Amino acid sequence: MLGTVATLTTSTTYTGLGELPHFNPDDDRDPLHPEVASLRQAIKEADAILICTPEYAGGLPGSFKNLLDWTVGGGEIYGKPVAWINASSIAAPTGGRDAHDSLRKVLTYAGAKIVDEACARIPVSRADVADGQVADPDLRGRIAMAVQLLREGS
Repeated sequence: MLGTVATLTTSTTYTGLGELPHFNPDDDRDPLHPEVASLRQAIKEADAILICTPEYAGGLPGSFKNLLDWTVGGGEIYGKPVAWINASSIAAPTGGRDAHDSLRKVLTYAGAKIVDEACARIPVSRADVADGQVADPDLRGRIAMAVQLLREGS
């Protein structure tokens, strides 16, 4: 999961990452690509944004940075409460720190309201995941705490 658009009672997982065109500032105008318009509408309607992304090569995966680039020009994320969870593997050299630093830089630039106490690095091994879900109750509790802190910071 790379992003969840949340209201106070429900959440929606954004699944259009692979459909977004490569960011080009010349294309950031009406009419927007339909997937860009969909992403921006989802952000506009959300009470808060929770991001979950791995770290790749010392930063954000390129496709996710592309998504973030599309959020800057529209302004929908400005003032929106945002937090992130990095569920990096235990073997990750920085534990996701570089991805967190990258997120903070881009989201601050976009004017998002970062809810620091809800941002978390939670190491998850493959053995902790069953059927696409984190199975370990302690890890699930840590994730739930981050979500609750984001809700309180909204």
